[in-house]
Amino acid sequence: MPGDGDFREWQAKAACRGPQAAAFYPPASGERRDERRLREREAKEICDHCAVVGRCLEMALAGREAYGIWGGTNESERRVLIEA
Repeated sequence: MPGDGDFREWQAKAACRGPQAAAFYPPASGERRDERRLREREAKEICDHCAVVGRCLEMALAGREAYGIWGGTNESERRVLIEA
């Protein structure tokens, strides 16, 4: 797949790798609205210190990622960017 090596290369530099990755997706059992806000805020704070946040967002928009925090954005924020 073209560009696959590039994906692995920048992904290896992502700040979200490791145990903190759980903050980027909702738990399988669901969550309350206040829990979601807290989880998303924690994930976005990790993105704020990430060297590849821009590349991550580009990939999420191109792939129309429907779930999770990608490039410092949640699902609804990405929809707005895609529609703009």
